[in-house]
Amino acid sequence: MGWGVGARGEAGWVGVRSVEAGVAPTAVDVRTRYYGRHDRRADVGWRQADAGVLRSAVHGSARLEGMFAPFTLEGTHVRLEPLSHDHVDELLEAATGDRSSFGFTLVPSDRAAMTAYVEKALAHAGAGDQVPFATRSVALGTVVGATRFYELEPWDWTELEPGATPAPHGGVRDRASIGHTWLGPAVQRTPVNTEAKLLMLGHAFETWRVRAVRLQTDSRNERSRAAIARLGCSLDGVLRVDRPAPDGAVRHSAVFSMTADEWPAARSGLEQRLGR
Repeated sequence: MGWGVGARGEAGWVGVRSVEAGVAPTAVDVRTRYYGRHDRRADVGWRQADAGVLRSAVHGSARLEGMFAPFTLEGTHVRLEPLSHDHVDELLEAATGDRSSFGFTLVPSDRAAMTAYVEKALAHAGAGDQVPFATRSVALGTVVGATRFYELEPWDWTELEPGATPAPHGGVRDRASIGHTWLGPAVQRTPVNTEAKLLMLGHAFETWRVRAVRLQTDSRNERSRAAIARLGCSLDGVLRVDRPAPDGAVRHSAVFSMTADEWPAARSGLEQRLGR
């Protein structure tokens, strides 16, 4: 299979669509923006999945970019932009003021800490194991938080019983996690987080074609657990004594997941919540 990248008639924008024989275009209209000037010579490019590496022909030059090439996911309420040092000031502004909802989440509170936070996320992105975003509210026009893909796992299918056949799969990763998510109080309990998850889940299932997406939170965070469940995820269990928590406690992690088979129903539910 392959992935076609074709112009949408808007400078700088390309839409990701499946070109596997017999597969209809995806239902979620995820717009993926690659940085740089729009080049009509690259209106049609191809990304061919090959051992987890995608060969990209975007902006007039064919190069190995992979699934980690910077992209933006945009909807009606939210725009997820590739995280950069340019976001430090806006992230810091979103993180200051009322911090009462950040008790179970690491949210830097000063410039030095926020700069280190961004640099660490970018280092993970450079290593090819995370895709971090700054979350921008379309209505407010400002950055209101951050989120990312992480634990982007290609499973090892080489150690099977003799004669065993790997389960069919056409994606570039077997599983992805969504997390490191925080939002300023101004946009909590608004459509911003719901649409951000719709866009990210859609990208994971419909572009990367993962088998499952995992989300987790501190087991004490009932608000976060309820929000994850409302996405259509199921609780897999609680990892006891999992890691340090930001408040100095030992965190037990409530782990949720959604499978590719469950995504269509979950997508419909999220779209209904957003009034689509």
